[in-house]
Amino acid sequence: MTAGDVFDRRLAPYRSELLAYCYRMLGTVHDAEDLVQETYLRAWRAREQYDEARSSLRTWLYRIATNACLTALKGSARRPLPSGLGSESDPLDPLVRGDEVPWLQPFPDSLLGSGDPAGTVIGRSSLRLAFAAALQHLSARQRGALILRDALGFSAAESADILGTTVVSVNSSLQRARARLKEAGIEHESLGEPLAAEQRAWVDRYMKAFENADVESLKRLLTEDVLMEMPPMLNWFTGRDSYGRFMDWVFEKSGTDWHLERIGANGQPGFAAYRRTEGGYRLHTLQVFTVTADGISRTSVFQDPAVYAAFGLPTELDAHGLPRS
Repeated sequence: MTAGDVFDRRLAPYRSELLAYCYRMLGTVHDAEDLVQETYLRAWRAREQYDEARSSLRTWLYRIATNACLTALKGSARRPLPSGLGSESDPLDPLVRGDEVPWLQPFPDSLLGSGDPAGTVIGRSSLRLAFAAALQHLSARQRGALILRDALGFSAAESADILGTTVVSVNSSLQRARARLKEAGIEHESLGEPLAAEQRAWVDRYMKAFENADVESLKRLLTEDVLMEMPPMLNWFTGRDSYGRFMDWVFEKSGTDWHLERIGANGQPGFAAYRRTEGGYRLHTLQVFTVTADGISRTSVFQDPAVYAAFGLPTELDAHGLPRS
């Protein structure tokens, strides 16, 4: 085995956590994958310059990835969700597309490999859609400081080294970032999050009600202030009754014969919804759920081919729910 092979094997274990890090910085899976690839290429080219006495391999890789992320974020627009733009809609308002908006994308749990998405290195809570959306309101360096310190557990000195700045600057950025997240209610939201198995059980019941087009049963699984948003649509609304009115419209317009496939995104449960068509089913939406102890508090519904591709979802199924060849 050559020295280069040994170096490659040393880098391999960090790929998943670097991918999650770049996603949280950028808000898009495709760009995150590109930057992780760029990080590994830069690391390979600079392998002779790596000094183990100066920093760990992990810290060194994060320094390279952070530089790549900061460069990519220069001049780029933030990636919101619809609830972060404009005012609430009536659930029966015409749907308005916002194709010009670079929307936040969900992150497939499958990209974390065999690792536990709730593990200490990656941290499920710091991948949640609400957290990822709140990060978009921070400056690039505030995002970096918050993720490195609070999500990944780097010390202030290590974070300063990674960000190419001082400990004082890191602490200042971290303080501002924490304050901004507190304003967004992220701390409060994380306190009410049940265990993953409980969340899955809530969504399993939701899936059964959805397949039965049973709107009243769906409503019983929701919190009073539930929020629904549907990028790339600008529409969003809150409340159990509004949610029910919208779902009545969905089943009236799109029919009541659906095939659902479970997915995991951002450490949260969800499913891909396939609508009945002639001879089979066609991919309609990918839905991600935020679940609290009181029920489903948020449904984020994505209708984007780039998102479907990131999750490896077939667009067509046969009448038995199997991918068409």
